[in-house]
Amino acid sequence: MSHSQHPIELLRFNTCGSVDDGKSTLIGRLLYDSKSLMEDQVEALEKSADITGGGQINLANLTDGLRAEREQGITIDVAYRYFATPKRKFIVADTPGHVQYTRNMVTGASTANLSIVLVDARQGVIEQTRRHTYIAALLGIPHLVIAINKMDLVDWKQERFQEIRDEIEDFLPKLDVFRDVKFIPMSALNGDNVVDASKHTPWYEGPTLLGHLENVHIASDWNLSTLRFPVQWVNRPNNPTDQTVHDFRGLSGQIASGIVRKGQQVVVLPIGIKTTVKDVWTYGGSQPEAFCPQSVTLCLEHDIDVSRGDMIVGLDNLPGRSAELQARICWMHSRPLQAGRKYFIKHTTQTVQAVVTQIESRINFDTLEPEPAPVNPDPSAAPFTLSMNDIGYIRLKTAKPLVFDGYTTNRLTGSFILIEQGSNATVAAGMLCSPTEAVQPEYTDFAI
Repeated sequence: MSHSQHPIELLRFNTCGSVDDGKSTLIGRLLYDSKSLMEDQVEALEKSADITGGGQINLANLTDGLRAEREQGITIDVAYRYFATPKRKFIVADTPGHVQYTRNMVTGASTANLSIVLVDARQGVIEQTRRHTYIAALLGIPHLVIAINKMDLVDWKQERFQEIRDEIEDFLPKLDVFRDVKFIPMSALNGDNVVDASKHTPWYEGPTLLGHLENVHIASDWNLSTLRFPVQWVNRPNNPTDQTVHDFRGLSGQIASGIVRKGQQVVVLPIGIKTTVKDVWTYGGSQPEAFCPQSVTLCLEHDIDVSRGDMIVGLDNLPGRSAELQARICWMHSRPLQAGRKYFIKHTTQTVQAVVTQIESRINFDTLEPEPAPVNPDPSAAPFTLSMNDIGYIRLKTAKPLVFDGYTTNRLTGSFILIEQGSNATVAAGMLCSPTEAVQPEYTDFAI
């Protein structure tokens, strides 16, 4: 059986939880115990062991690369680490726990299949636990692991594990997205239930963390039912020496969802013209079909004027098309968001001007409920805003209509960022609400 038929799956996951819950230590332990480290990394760690006192290796130093992080013993930036076991490849984002770094957590979790929320067994469920679980739900991460860490500090009591589990299970129904949630008691520092099963938890019958990461079913996480292909660039090699590609004209990009096949009927949006896929090219040459998240070049039957920012979609489950959008956003800038400001919105492969017409509500992380903006605000009162790291619902108006899906249906065609004009700073990450009506193709037949 060739390797190409069964490539090893890649699982992207992130760690979140409050500061000092042990996120960096947990990842260090995963890398160390799964033998994913180079010898020189292990040597460097052992050399730094005398700094930590008690002669224990400081596993957090494997991910906390910034000097400020090591000196303060905290995580500031998102660190990505890559490791593999015979069963799977992994990319892990170690994201910060501090409230003021919520935006970094949103960045690290935006591409994850699975989120590990760490809970300190002594502290139990705190506001950050709810905030991070909410963000994981907001970002549409299908799999959740609640890692109840530092169990050694509560004498491995099953009652404590159960208490925390019950409290989290109380608010999970409000979030209503996770297909699968796993609770694992562990000690990242000592390695209990991280890679190797612990003798301290005879009452726990589930898998270790690595065992779960290796076996969690992620193949069905991709949306394969609806074709979405945002065009990145028009591929014209114009090679006069090679007659086979002299007249070649293909549309290149990454398939955001679905499967594309030779001979399949598609609609080019926003123009609304129907045509047929003549050929599908990948780096391996012409293929009968391709699927997300592959990068491909499509050749169409008819010479239609298609350019960057257009989208090729299947005939069923059409996306929405509108210039009036509603979205949830995480605000990332130190200057608060006020209604009426203009930004650039970058959505799939295009960037257009947009104005935030209204801030509808802001999420209260104690209750996980949206707090609506005042209906008749007092003119003398301060305007309703979203501050840095706040999450809320807003309405936008764009300079030209966007072709989009709801974020819950499609994480790629349902997400966007807002960019400040002038400074070019990314000020918000957004998730679009589902369209109210599907796009109406304007031309049903291709006719000259």
